[in-house]
Amino acid sequence: MAVSTISDEDRFWGTLKKAHGKLPKGAKWTLAVSSTDGTKAVNVIVHDSIDGVKGFFEEYAGSFATTEYFEADAANAVGLPK
Repeated sequence: MAVSTISDEDRFWGTLKKAHGKLPKGAKWTLAVSSTDGTKAVNVIVHDSIDGVKGFFEEYAGSFATTEYFEADAANAVGLPK
């Protein structure tokens, strides 16, 4: 899970749209959502390596946002069907 504080919304999302087609092998992008004011974004990318996701994400969006990376487990989410 990548949680970003966006400094340039248009370039951030424009770059990520281009990056989507260049995901690392075996990765799957499952969610991309922005706050209503465009200053925060959450992207969920499923991959074997958080370092692989971080490297990929920083290559494309690093200039337009400050991003924190977290391992996530949907099985621990509240309110989602199992």
